[in-house]
Amino acid sequence: MYNRQKVYEYAKKWAYERNPNYYNFDPIGGDCTNFASQCIFAGCGQMNYSKNNGWYYINGNNKSPSWTGVEFLYNFLLSNKGAGPKGEITNIDNLKIGDVIQLSFNGTIFSHSLIVVQNGTNVNNTLIAAHTYDAFGKSVAEYGFEKYRCIHILNCTK
Repeated sequence: MYNRQKVYEYAKKWAYERNPNYYNFDPIGGDCTNFASQCIFAGCGQMNYSKNNGWYYINGNNKSPSWTGVEFLYNFLLSNKGAGPKGEITNIDNLKIGDVIQLSFNGTIFSHSLIVVQNGTNVNNTLIAAHTYDAFGKSVAEYGFEKYRCIHILNCTK
């Protein structure tokens, strides 16, 4: 089961700080997807330790590409058949707390992951939490993006 309340609570607690249990990737490319994964894990409680296509974090040097990489997280959530979270593409008005929005600033490469903390009907009233550019309760519309995509977390399997 995916506990959206726990995702919200984690995002609220750590949006403007860094959990010492996780490496801060800000100095080497950004911490946004690391934070998104932490939030998802708070609601899921289950990692996927598959070496080739899993989703896990042991330490800053021992983690899956999907834990910190925007495209890798997207691919993992949409294709996961094992343990951990599973997702599907949806429209912004179908998102719930704990779902993911990814942004493209150039129209082709998606490079920023956000966690939904208040669902809405459009980019103006859907609110997010994020790292790298730390935020909690920020409107998606406040970002200068060209494209966005929405991932609804369906469930979490042990």
